Amino acid sequence: MPTGTGAAAATPHELATRTAMHIYEMGGNAVDAAIAANAVQGVVAPETCGIGGDLFALIVRPGNPRPAALNASGRAGSGVDAAALRAQGHSMIPPFHPFTVTVPGCVDGWVTLAERFASMPLADLLSPAIEFADKGFPVSDELAGALTRRSETLQPQAPWLYPPIPGTIVRRAALAETLRDIAQGGRAGFYEGSAGRAIRRAAPHITAPDLSAGQSEWVEPISAQVFGRTAWTMPPNTQGYLTLASSWIFEQTQPPSAPMDPDYVHLQIEAFRSVAWERDDLVTDPRRAPLAPDRLTAPDRLQDRAERIDRSHAIQWPSPNPAQGGTAYLCFVDEAGMGVSLIQSNYMGIGSGIGAAGAGFFLHNRGAGFTLHEGHPNELTPGGRPLHTLSPTIWTRDGTLDTVLGTRGGDYQPQLLLQMASAMMFAGDRPDSAQRRPRWVLSDSVVRVESRMPERLISELHRRGHNVEPTEAFERGWGPVSIIQVATDGTRIAASDPRVATSLAAVARGTDG
Repeated sequence: MPTGTGAAAATPHELATRTAMHIYEMGGNAVDAAIAANAVQGVVAPETCGIGGDLFALIVRPGNPRPAALNASGRAGSGVDAAALRAQGHSMIPPFHPFTVTVPGCVDGWVTLAERFASMPLADLLSPAIEFADKGFPVSDELAGALTRRSETLQPQAPWLYPPIPGTIVRRAALAETLRDIAQGGRAGFYEGSAGRAIRRAAPHITAPDLSAGQSEWVEPISAQVFGRTAWTMPPNTQGYLTLASSWIFEQTQPPSAPMDPDYVHLQIEAFRSVAWERDDLVTDPRRAPLAPDRLTAPDRLQDRAERIDRSHAIQWPSPNPAQGGTAYLCFVDEAGMGVSLIQSNYMGIGSGIGAAGAGFFLHNRGAGFTLHEGHPNELTPGGRPLHTLSPTIWTRDGTLDTVLGTRGGDYQPQLLLQMASAMMFAGDRPDSAQRRPRWVLSDSVVRVESRMPERLISELHRRGHNVEPTEAFERGWGPVSIIQVATDGTRIAASDPRVATSLAAVARGTDG
């Protein structure tokens, strides 16, 4: 577990982390490191993210404990038609239908972040990603698996990625050219250039005006007082409030402080279930949301949920629809104390599987987060933002940065973050110990648990009415979680997730040695 007083980074891929540390060495700040590392992540791990997807970010600056919050999620194209899909007999949007492609917000997000916070030119920040795309990078086990699973769709569009053999070097020359266009032309270089034309050919329901309209928006973060800290996350159209709300409810149940105590795990599961069922009706385009963002974590709204939890038995709550995830979460703290919590995604693995031909990247399918239910606030609508699962968090204590924490995992994100935050901030685990604890996730009505969980605990959960199903010892899809903690003396403690071999956390020693 790396520690030190200097700049820190934790990402799902070692090349992204090493890029961030290189940017720090060049004098860059945490936002510079985040943009550069995100660009590299999208090149070397397209099964997690890329410029065909969306982005959310929280930024805390020294002396200003309220994070800046950027929603860089794209909107549905002008040509989408929910009625047409209903007329074809669809009750939900097919997950890889062209209408699931919304305008990619990532590049707009990079430019918006850079304009406000970066200290280095965008061209310099994209240079490492361009070099990896030009010169090549080794295929990871994760990338090889993702490409193999979807070879029928992807190989005809990207034959240079096949055969996907771990350790072999692949190059992405067309993507390098697209990144050069962004480096030179910013937003216009992407949305109004050859990449934009490729997007329109691949997804004709997206028009040139759709692409030229700004996708990024600075929004007010939402917060909760929990575990002696202020927890911050993004408001809808994404589900981050579930982390904060379930953590608050869990704390209200007065659990024991031992993470492997059956009471602890039972109450944690029930705290999450008490709010997860409502997500699909509340997480929508902010313009159509039925509740104001600050109401989602309001104690008077959540107190009833805490009081309804039965300490001895699982009670019945509705179950939300499951959502998959192909996502990269990256976190950064620079030497001056700026913290960045950034998450970027293609959604279902490599997203829609629809390539922007000639531009070297695949388009996400975040539009699968819409519903076809007529009149629903999250109905597929031109210009609307869909329900997102991306849930970055930042935690402050006494007005200063305490923890930057996030993960990939679709529906699992708030569940995993609840477990990690409570292990560290309530039970007192070190970040590396929290990373190694056996995890659980709710999948429909089943509580799936890593098989390392003690048998006595599993038996007690069964006795309390939970339908428990053991799985792998370290379930790869339940992470990687990335963490950077900042101790009261300024020491940074970073921890990568043992579930994903490519993940890496790093901390520089700092100028004070």
